[in-house]
Amino acid sequence: MFRSNLFIVILFILAASATRLLPHPPNFSPILAISLFGGAYLTHRWMAALIPVAAMFISDYFLGFHDLMLPIYALMVAFSFVGRSLSDNSGALKIGATTISSSLAFFAVTNFLVWLTSGMYTLDFSGLVACFVMAVPFLQNQILGDLFFSGILFGGMYYLVRNRLVAVTVK
Repeated sequence: MFRSNLFIVILFILAASATRLLPHPPNFSPILAISLFGGAYLTHRWMAALIPVAAMFISDYFLGFHDLMLPIYALMVAFSFVGRSLSDNSGALKIGATTISSSLAFFAVTNFLVWLTSGMYTLDFSGLVACFVMAVPFLQNQILGDLFFSGILFGGMYYLVRNRLVAVTVK
């Protein structure tokens, strides 16, 4: 048995975050999944918010900083609170539904911010519609990436708990 569940959870989050440095399809990333997973398995709210954001910051350091970093980090903190509703006894259906609904909310907020701040679109209704229409091709990869990484993180933890390699819960 691992001595520290906290270590395992942090390791999972850092490993998932590191995959951003590997070649991958656009928007196929672990951002949302590490937030939900951190919220579900880290004891203190500040840890659930800070550790995924810190992991994201480390990968952003290597990938390059961008204009939407702060809003994305704020969304990560918000979704860490959503992740608190997911625990080690949450089923795959609940985790999947939470991941998809969170992914759609993340998509809506980030694309609204792109419309508002990028200067690429007119700041009227037709510009907003154009922004979302241009973003739709990326939505599929986002949802697939969120489901993939949520499946790996939550499934990996389930496997470790089921095989008594870690204690039942980190909380």
